[in-house]
Amino acid sequence: MKKAFLSLHAAIFLAGFTGILGRLITLNEGWLVWWRLFITSCTLAVIFLFTGRLQKASLSLHFRILGTGAVVALHWVFFYGSIKYANVSVALVCFSAIGFFSAFFEPLILRKKLDWIEVLYGALAIAGIWLIFHFDKQYKLGILLGIISSLFAALFPVFNKKLIEQLSPQSLTFYELTGALIILTLGMPFYISHFPGDHILPTVSDFLWLLVLSWLCTVLAFNLSLQALKKISPFAVNLSYNLEPIYGIALAFIVYKENEYLGGGFYYGVSLILLTVVLQTLRLYRRRG
Repeated sequence: MKKAFLSLHAAIFLAGFTGILGRLITLNEGWLVWWRLFITSCTLAVIFLFTGRLQKASLSLHFRILGTGAVVALHWVFFYGSIKYANVSVALVCFSAIGFFSAFFEPLILRKKLDWIEVLYGALAIAGIWLIFHFDKQYKLGILLGIISSLFAALFPVFNKKLIEQLSPQSLTFYELTGALIILTLGMPFYISHFPGDHILPTVSDFLWLLVLSWLCTVLAFNLSLQALKKISPFAVNLSYNLEPIYGIALAFIVYKENEYLGGGFYYGVSLILLTVVLQTLRLYRRRG
């Protein structure tokens, strides 16, 4: 269990950089995600070509994985959209809504009893986001996109809880991200017609940051997270990911000085969200004891 938590928090720390990189990369959200998936899928394909460790999956399992890949693609597009229309800090705080959605998705999909304490903690995170929205209404669209992103993010570990029992984390990561690339590629003609963007090809600096985003924040972080999911419940994983905004916001303050134009409501909201993380962590430790 200790190793699983260490893997999980290493993945969360790496994920904390994704918001910073999302702002550094000049591509719009759709093309940013497409290139991230393309580079990641190609990298994993080369790795498996030389190692030969890719597990085979049945056709029915591939369809289930494809659906999960679609969830990943949608989560990332909305997440980076939130960054582009608001800022890194707001997008990352909205990510904390996954605890609320997970409290309902996990019992519904995995057929478990609804835990009202989990619902309460999730609702507190939503209240924290509402505080930010109430005081900082200029981020309205960014907050909306961020909440939609968190909804898809909450589905991801719930779906993976069953899939990880049938495939290794490495194989599952490759199939899911390749599936996400296929789904996003099919949807790009519709996306381009509504959100064309300034450019399709990444600049040299964009490409270098995309490599960091793909190799460290995607390949490595995905594998660490899936390893942890073997021992930890989806809700615990989702709630632990509430620490991602803390890491990311700290980086955004350092790199972009976002603290200079965020109002008091932002800090009230973050404090409430952090409280939910502390309370749930204490609850998990008591259960273990």
